[in-house]
Amino acid sequence: QVQLVESGGRLVQAGDSLTLACVASGLTLSHYAMAWFRQAPGKERECVASISFFGHGTYYADSVKGRFTISRDNAKNTVTLQMNSLKLSDTAVYYCAGGIAGSSSTYVDTEDFDIWGQGTQVTVSS
Repeated sequence: QVQLVESGGRLVQAGDSLTLACVASGLTLSHYAMAWFRQAPGKERECVASISFFGHGTYYADSVKGRFTISRDNAKNTVTLQMNSLKLSDTAVYYCAGGIAGSSSTYVDTEDFDIWGQGTQVTVSS
């Protein structure tokens, strides 16, 4: 059974750091581009960061550039999102997503991804 399981979301204060983890099972992680999306109440799901199959290429939304870092360890079937200098506007449910090789050339839109985790809540308070 193919599965992505996120963890690490919690309530933090503005300016704090937080690391989210996504553990994949039932698949070969190197066959998938991976990404973190987030969705705040009343807003569309957006890609905050994505990473290519072996980690050589990354994408970051402008809103998180310089604060968030995505990484992957294919041997451990894990993708992480290091989030620093968190802002109130980072409050959202964060989702891990995987896109099979060959399905896209960019891997930044929701339709580029085939597998989704259940999400983990990140709440940033003042």
